[in-house]
Amino acid sequence: MADTQFPNIVRVDAHAKVMGAPIYAADMRSEGQLHAVFAVATVAKGKISEIDVSAARALARVKMVVTHEDVQGLKPAGFLLGGGYAFQSLNPLASEVIAHRGQPIAMVVAETLEVALHARTLIRVVYEKEPFAASISSSGTNTIAQAESPLPQQLFADTVAGDAVTALASAVEVVDASFYSPPQHQNPIELVATVATWEDDKLIIHEGTQNAGAIKFGVAQSLGIPPENVTVISPHAGGGFGQKNSMQMQTTLVAWAARQLGASVKMVVPRAQLFTNASFRPESRHRVRLGADKDGRITSALYDVDAQSSRHDLFPLDYTSAAARLYGIPNFKGFQRIVQTDVQTPGYMRAPYEHFASFALDTAVDEMAARFERDPVEYRLSLDTDKDPVSGLPLSSRFLNECLTRGAQRFGWSSRNPKPGSMKAENGDLIGMGVGCGCYKAATAAAVATLKMSRDGDVTVSVGVHEMGQGIRTALANAVARKLGIDPAKVDAVIGDTRGAPQHLTAGSWGTATAVPAAEQAAEKLLVELGPNPQSAIAKQGLDSYEVRIERRAPGQPAQLAEALHSGRPAPWGPIYREFISYSYIAHFVEVRVEPTTRRIRVARVVSVADCGRVISPRTAESQVKGGVVWGIGAALREATEVDPRYGGFLNTDIAEYIVPVNADIGRTEVEFIDRPDPLINSTGIKGLGEVVMTGVAAAIANAVWHATGRRLRTLPIRVEDVLA
Repeated sequence: MADTQFPNIVRVDAHAKVMGAPIYAADMRSEGQLHAVFAVATVAKGKISEIDVSAARALARVKMVVTHEDVQGLKPAGFLLGGGYAFQSLNPLASEVIAHRGQPIAMVVAETLEVALHARTLIRVVYEKEPFAASISSSGTNTIAQAESPLPQQLFADTVAGDAVTALASAVEVVDASFYSPPQHQNPIELVATVATWEDDKLIIHEGTQNAGAIKFGVAQSLGIPPENVTVISPHAGGGFGQKNSMQMQTTLVAWAARQLGASVKMVVPRAQLFTNASFRPESRHRVRLGADKDGRITSALYDVDAQSSRHDLFPLDYTSAAARLYGIPNFKGFQRIVQTDVQTPGYMRAPYEHFASFALDTAVDEMAARFERDPVEYRLSLDTDKDPVSGLPLSSRFLNECLTRGAQRFGWSSRNPKPGSMKAENGDLIGMGVGCGCYKAATAAAVATLKMSRDGDVTVSVGVHEMGQGIRTALANAVARKLGIDPAKVDAVIGDTRGAPQHLTAGSWGTATAVPAAEQAAEKLLVELGPNPQSAIAKQGLDSYEVRIERRAPGQPAQLAEALHSGRPAPWGPIYREFISYSYIAHFVEVRVEPTTRRIRVARVVSVADCGRVISPRTAESQVKGGVVWGIGAALREATEVDPRYGGFLNTDIAEYIVPVNADIGRTEVEFIDRPDPLINSTGIKGLGEVVMTGVAAAIANAVWHATGRRLRTLPIRVEDVLA
């Protein structure tokens, strides 16, 4: 494996983005295109006893108003985590039953968006209300121990290593801390949108998604048509972060309406409806107990979690798996319970479990370091391991200590006075310095890649991956160009498009680690078949172009599981690869400033050092880390979806009141990479980056706030009232 750095090329899609090119789903327009909107339930639970849509249907230029009484014959697409394709098993307009506030109860299609919106206000509904549970603290919830649930236990069993209970009982020092996370919602700039058009019996869907394959097969299943009759085109998504992991609520209904009306139909789901009709990070409670011996070595960890799901699905929990692997703690026991409430099914929001797991565990580790008067960085260095604490298998690579060492030097950690509240800025602000670490599984997935070189040397590569802004096009162009010895500008990546290679879910930090090795393997095959100068060989053979195709799966992945790729279902593998375990790691160093009277908290600077294997696209990788740091600041100090205990649902359903960081909240952020290839996971040595970057940020901020104020804070987000004297 070559151990040389990749060139730092510019983003290949930069020009299109800054020029406002029509590259997103809702940009698609056509003559006679119709517009669809949903009317949604205004009760938290119950059923519709009467619904009157006559006034809406009578409005001029309204083409269709449909309710559960009108939509017949659509089959369920199924829950993605239950062998289906959609973000939840609940189908909109399937029956009169209301499972959660904001659930669609009618769809209006009209010639203009304005007419559709007005028609929606004319619908009259009478409900039979039922008692509901809005949060995990409400009465009437249903709690299920995950280890006793019907979820596949090979994936979601309790995490156990050694005998944590006995080890904790004999510990000299114990940290026992409880933590809380509110629900949170992704708010990507691009809203969920579908444009559906029929050409005879062929359906074309434009939709910004992370999973074109699931849409293709899910819509086909729902409509009862062959999958080969469905084309999904998603060259760009304006952010996803897990919200667009699967088939959305509107997709099948928009396609059905387009077929019924014989016209193109567009729906752009408003942001307020996404708070109640798309996946989100569930509310959760955590308890961490750490036990240490007389020398401060952590010998035991018990980690208990209660987290939210819907009534109609079991959204699985996996907080304890990453927590068990962050440090070398020999005895670990994780226990997770699913608490069913009256909401839509939660889902995978960036670093879905690992973000809060790292916050809970690493805040407790920091407290243990303080108990023994150990430096927080030195203490973490002493917790290193060269094998997986759970399975005992070797780690494919682990450079977390290098991340800590480099980060401490670059940050200037040696200038930190260890006494809380001892450091002050010239203006009187309290200065706090904190460190936090995180890890995320280094998964990869099955992939098919095709590569075609034309007579003039242009290359088109198609592989199952999606561009959500993370820069995968740039990474593909960089990798393929490097293999073939050509200019990256000559490489065009066709991705998120079911007309090319089978499209796999892009999530879980396996996108680059899946797509780039597949594309490189296709380039290598081209060189094997045509020689070191393939363009010349094409010309000599009198061909216009030459195409190769490869299919690969993750190391040790059974062929049967890899076959899921061809039916639109997820086919990832890892972090357990039978012979080794693979994780990415990161260390964040944070300086906060706390104003002494108002106690306003600001993050002045951050230094982040990541171990993600070989860095394929340095420019976009740095951007990924900075984006994760910004989101970590938001999660620690800003973001919370407010639950309405009176009427159900959520209250702050827009980005005016769902508070996210702005430029003024972000200080200087410095990024560095270990950039050492992983020797086992793939030929390029890539491990995932997109998810791990957010892990550990919240812990570093909370630890810095403690250093500034002397207060250990365990509920996110940290608010001014939490640090008022």
